[in-house]
Amino acid sequence: MPGPGSLVLIIVIALIIFGPKKLPELGRAAGNTLREFKNATKGLTDDEEAPKKDSK
Repeated sequence: MPGPGSLVLIIVIALIIFGPKKLPELGRAAGNTLREFKNATKGLTDDEEAPKKDSK
């Protein structure tokens, strides 16, 4: 597992590449993407469980 030094290095590189004004937008976009992915996978597992309940 990467240490705290690696995390700091990644943050510094992100600041250099994107700038401090763009990082909050990128964070929000990443959060929205993860939320949509989680909801989609939850929907898939719910769809798979539904036929099992009907077949009983």
